[in-house]
Amino acid sequence: MDIAVIVKFLAPCLPFLMTMGNKAAEGASQKVGEDVWNRAKVIWAKLQPKIEAKEAAKEAAEDVAKNPDDEDLQGSLRVQLRKILEADTALAEEIAKILQAGIDKPGDNIQMIANAYDNSTVKQVGKIEADSVTF
Repeated sequence: MDIAVIVKFLAPCLPFLMTMGNKAAEGASQKVGEDVWNRAKVIWAKLQPKIEAKEAAKEAAEDVAKNPDDEDLQGSLRVQLRKILEADTALAEEIAKILQAGIDKPGDNIQMIANAYDNSTVKQVGKIEADSVTF
């Protein structure tokens, strides 16, 4: 299992997962998308007890929650998660299945390339079924 994938997946969600209020949940699903948020919650529910039990892992998760884009902080969390998952292979397998579930669903993995000009933003992106696209 690639620990870096888990950390990259959880990093944008950690600020919300660590504070878990109703407003936090709203912000998370808007920021990362409903499917990612739901899978992140399930993964976090499995990891949190192990992370909370280990002070270094807890500190690493808190640091990433404060600054999710910091590669160095993510590296520290990767080290801690590697130790946890190497000690609990059943947990590692469960998390791998959760991550894989999102990849296996057709239509969910969409690559989008967008150019923004004059401070424009993409307000909403919907899912397009492959059968309905014509070229």
